[in-house]
Amino acid sequence: MKAAVLFETKGKLSVEDVDISEPKKDEVMVKISASGLCHTDWETMRGYQPVNLPAIIGHEGAGIVEAIGEGVDHVEVGDHVICSWNPNCGICFYCDNGQPILCEVQKKANTNGVLFDGTTRASIGGEKIHYYSLVSSHAEYTVIPKQSAVKVRKDFPLDRAALLGCAVMTGYGGAVYAGNIKPETSVVVIGCGAVGLSAIQGARISGASKIIAVDIFDNKLDFARRVGATHTVNSKNINPIEFCAELTEGRGVDYAIESAGHNETIRQTLECSRPGARVVILGKTPYGVEINLPFYTMMGEREIVRTSYGSSRPRIDFPRLANLYMNGELFLDEMITKKYKIEDINEGFDALERGELARGLISF
Repeated sequence: MKAAVLFETKGKLSVEDVDISEPKKDEVMVKISASGLCHTDWETMRGYQPVNLPAIIGHEGAGIVEAIGEGVDHVEVGDHVICSWNPNCGICFYCDNGQPILCEVQKKANTNGVLFDGTTRASIGGEKIHYYSLVSSHAEYTVIPKQSAVKVRKDFPLDRAALLGCAVMTGYGGAVYAGNIKPETSVVVIGCGAVGLSAIQGARISGASKIIAVDIFDNKLDFARRVGATHTVNSKNINPIEFCAELTEGRGVDYAIESAGHNETIRQTLECSRPGARVVILGKTPYGVEINLPFYTMMGEREIVRTSYGSSRPRIDFPRLANLYMNGELFLDEMITKKYKIEDINEGFDALERGELARGLISF
């Protein structure tokens, strides 16, 4: 099969012919139909996130079940599935405590670039190729834990389905679950990549009346208006803190969501919020980077939440979001900027780096 392999950080992906073995017990083989180009992939390629090499990159994919291993009974060959990058074991400390997003078994396997049994399924000339986020979706096929394979309705287009695997679930969940946004409230979203655009949609679907999108790229603010922003601010020209204050009688917004991952944008997000607001941090800095914030930005009864995967439950939420799309409530068509062949994947990541994409997709 063709797959995009990372051999060294601070380099490009190499499209290689890779061998893949059949799924073992409690595993599912998926024929990938589409795979999203995520900023986390780009960070890993540049050495900003740790990874075991060589590895097949990609963690936002959807496709069709090709084969199943022993013990798999929730999907069958031919089913359409979205790959969740955060499968959970169901029996570790965090799973038992109702926090499956923090599953210890998943974390250990993810850190080591392997499946739950400590091995991999892809290789080149007998040399093993590591997993990335237990998905490795920038490939024609992947073998994933059964917990990662989430079945969705077959009339839901698979290229749209891929977006739910990371960006949409993270942003939507950040607004709806972690943010718990209420109707007729004010929201600011700072950073309008795919995660931020999805947070804007979560705010819209929740009934927020004022949704302020902030970015430094005008094209991304155009994307934001298409999916539900009522106001847009280019922070290179307008101070978003002052803008939010003017729009809310000097108080600041009820909910503030950060999805850019920079010290400055985290500070701005806090300062855009009113006392008593809920602040949700979705973005992340490169691994090991420290941030510095004035203490007063955390005062005033603000609730500050740093969430992973939008505090979601993929087995429940992926089908739910598929229904929202099919009912015309969740806008996914507007988020796909360009599709690429696997051979052109580096071109796609270059476009992502330049800020040109809402979301780029590898289409198989």
